[in-house]
Amino acid sequence: MNTVEDDTGKRYLLRKRSEDASLVRDPETGNECYIRNDRLEAVDQTALETAAQSVPDPVLTFLTNVHDAETLGLLIELAERGPLGVRTLLDAYDFCESDLHGRLTVLSAAGLLEEAEIAGERGYRVTADCETALEAIRPTVESTAESDGDTA
Repeated sequence: MNTVEDDTGKRYLLRKRSEDASLVRDPETGNECYIRNDRLEAVDQTALETAAQSVPDPVLTFLTNVHDAETLGLLIELAERGPLGVRTLLDAYDFCESDLHGRLTVLSAAGLLEEAEIAGERGYRVTADCETALEAIRPTVESTAESDGDTA
């Protein structure tokens, strides 16, 4: 499969090309349709990259930058406990200083964390994009209770 773009800038996955028109699939909706070939242009992007763009940007950023359970847990803790100082993070969790610094740097560069001042010292908090991504991948307490038939 290849990526093509129509004359409006919309990207599609090329399914089949005939002499006059091509069958394309919208990666966001999954809908397929035929578009005249003279309205399509090849794009220098793999079909898999195009398919991944159907995921909202904050979630895609999250998925491509959180590579293990400890990093995921760090973001969940920061989201739930609020901004935390670096000393608190070092004392509370099993990170050596260089490992924690490396994770904080990567997550900050990705826009998932931002620096915060905590009691006069450097700390970190999750960004709005990180909160959006966490909400997308984690059920809320209310929705979990509702699906279990519990009422709060």
